[in-house]
Amino acid sequence: MSQFKVKRIEDLNNINLNHLVLESKADGFRFLERLLNEFKDGSNKFSDFGEVLYGVFNHKDDLLAIGGLNIDPYSKDEKVGRLRRFYVKKEYRNKGLGKLLLDNIIDYAKTYFDILVLYTDTKPADKFYSSYGFKKNNNYPKSSHFVKL
Repeated sequence: MSQFKVKRIEDLNNINLNHLVLESKADGFRFLERLLNEFKDGSNKFSDFGEVLYGVFNHKDDLLAIGGLNIDPYSKDEKVGRLRRFYVKKEYRNKGLGKLLLDNIIDYAKTYFDILVLYTDTKPADKFYSSYGFKKNNNYPKSSHFVKL
């Protein structure tokens, strides 16, 4: 995994995300397009207290995976974080990049949050998060999985 580097993304305007947006849209997912739009309009820059956006890059500095952490906007408890906009380029799936990215997000989240939630409705993502210790339930609004940190 030394050929990959996880970096904090503070300004999406400096990152080429178009290839991931196009790939995700072709698969029927629009959340990376929303990531770009929300960043541009300022509604979500992953910059509030405890929030972060990470990318996994190769040796050429190409973005291969992305994922972020927000204060859960659907919870009244500020100690609940939400994993958002998590995507790994198809050709790099099942090669450890998702785990590398999630490890970094969870390590960061432990400083600010007690619970991490997410929403997914796909079987591969359910399998991935469940294998990581996330429990499937709807105890938290608009979420499908949670894990205690």
